[in-house]
Amino acid sequence: MSHTYYNYINGEWVSSKTNETYASINPANTEEVLGYFQSSNEEDVELAIQSAENAFADWANTAVPKRGNVLFTLIQLLEEKKEELATIITKEVGKSFREANGEVNKTIEAMKQFSGEANRMTGETVPSNSSEIFGYTIREPLGVVGVIAPYNFPLGIGIWKIAPAIIAGNTVIFKPASNTSLISIKIIELFEEAGVPAGVINMVTGSGSVIGNAIGNHPKIKAVSFTGSTNVGLALGKAVSTRGAKMQAEMGGKNPSIILEDANIDETVENLVISGFLDNGQRCTGTSRVIVLKSIAKELTEKLVARADKLVIGEGFGENVDNGPVVDEGQLNTYLHYVQSAIDEGATLEYGGKRLTKNGLDKGYFVAPTIFSNVTKEMTIFREEIFGPVIGITTVDTYEEALELANDSEFGLSSTIYTNDLNKAFHFVRNVESGVTHVNIPSNYFENQYPFGGKKASSIGPREQGSTTLDFWTDYKTVYIKA
Repeated sequence: MSHTYYNYINGEWVSSKTNETYASINPANTEEVLGYFQSSNEEDVELAIQSAENAFADWANTAVPKRGNVLFTLIQLLEEKKEELATIITKEVGKSFREANGEVNKTIEAMKQFSGEANRMTGETVPSNSSEIFGYTIREPLGVVGVIAPYNFPLGIGIWKIAPAIIAGNTVIFKPASNTSLISIKIIELFEEAGVPAGVINMVTGSGSVIGNAIGNHPKIKAVSFTGSTNVGLALGKAVSTRGAKMQAEMGGKNPSIILEDANIDETVENLVISGFLDNGQRCTGTSRVIVLKSIAKELTEKLVARADKLVIGEGFGENVDNGPVVDEGQLNTYLHYVQSAIDEGATLEYGGKRLTKNGLDKGYFVAPTIFSNVTKEMTIFREEIFGPVIGITTVDTYEEALELANDSEFGLSSTIYTNDLNKAFHFVRNVESGVTHVNIPSNYFENQYPFGGKKASSIGPREQGSTTLDFWTDYKTVYIKA
C-alpha cells in the first residue's frame, strides 16, 4: 500500500482543502505507485501564504549568519542521506542511479557555495556631498516569495532556489513538480531537520495551472522564481510583473554545439553524449543542435552513432546503466511526436527514434538515444525544444555560417564550440547569443560559484547562483544619517 503525503504549512503536515490526491508513478515501472499527494487548490495556497506572512518578521530579524547556519547543517544532512535521496530521484525521475548521485553531489556543492552568502549580504558606503552626512546602503528581504521547481533536477533546483531565498530573510511558498513530489517531501524534511522555523518554508502540491497561477497572481507574493517551459514561464512572468512583483525564470533552450575541422572528434563525441543523451536530454542546457563543418560531418556522425549504440538503457539501478526512462507518458509522447515530425520534414534518421520495449522495458517509458542528420534551419527539430535524447546534425561550409545558425533561435541559454583555434574560440564567446557558453566542454557543464541564466526566451530577470544569487531575493535601502 502506497503512502499518502501532505502539504507542509506552518511546520505541520496537513491535508488539502480538496481532500483529493494524485499519484507519483515510477516511470521505469508504471505499475509502481511511489505515493499519493495532495491535489491542492487556491485555498491551500492562501493558508500557506498566511503562514509565511506570520513567520516573516521573526525570520527577517534573525541575524543573517544565524540564518546561514541552517545551510551548514543541511550540508551534513545531505551527506548522511545521499544514498536515500539518490534512490528516490532514480525511482521518481527515472535517471540512472549514477546520475542521481551526481545530482545530490551538485546540491551539496551548491550549499557549500550558498552557506557563505550569509556573510556576503553586504551594502556599500558612498561619500556624501555633505561632510555632516553619512550615507550607506543595506539589503533587506522582500517578504513572502514563491518557488516553482521542475522535475528534471527536483532536489537540486528546489534547494538551489529555496536556500538563497531564506538566507536573504524571505519566507517561501514552494510548489514542486507534480511528478517529483516525493523527493520534494524529502526537501522539506531536510530543511526542517536543519532547523528552519515553522512557517519559513511552506509546500503546497498540486496542478501547476492551479497552484502556479495562485502564486503568480497573489498580491502578497513579492517575488517568484520559476524553472520550466518557456510558454509557462512567459505567462507567469506577465502575471507577476503586471502587479509589480519580481520575476526570475529559467526556461527553455535549443542549445547549439559548433564543431570545426580542428576539433578532437573523439573527445567531442564523448561530450555530445554527455550533453545530448545522458539524463535522456532532460536538461535545459543539453545539446540538441550540432552544427558541423561538412568536411568532418561524415566522420562525426558515424562516431556519434557508434557511441550511441553503446549506451546502456534500462532500469536506473541496473549495472552500468546510462539512461533510465523519460519522466512520464507525456514526455514519451513528446519525444515520439518530434521524431515523427523530423522524419516527415525530411531529416535522415541515423539512429534510434523509437520507444524501447524489449528485455523487460515494456512497463516503462524507455526511449532510444536518437540522431538525425540533414537537418535544416526550417525544420521543427531545429527550432523547438524537445527535452529528450535527440540530436539534430546540420552541416555548414564555414565557421561564419555556423555562428549565424547557432544564433538563429528564439532561445539563448547555453552553447559550445569545439575547436583548437583560439581566435575563433574567443570570437564565438564574444558573439554567440547565449547566457552561458563553453569551449571544448559539454553545453550542460556548470559550477555553482558562477551566475547561471540565459538570453532571449530562455530567461527572465536576474541570474541564479554565483555571486549574484542574492540580488533577486533582496531590495536595497539607502540610509542618510546626520549626527
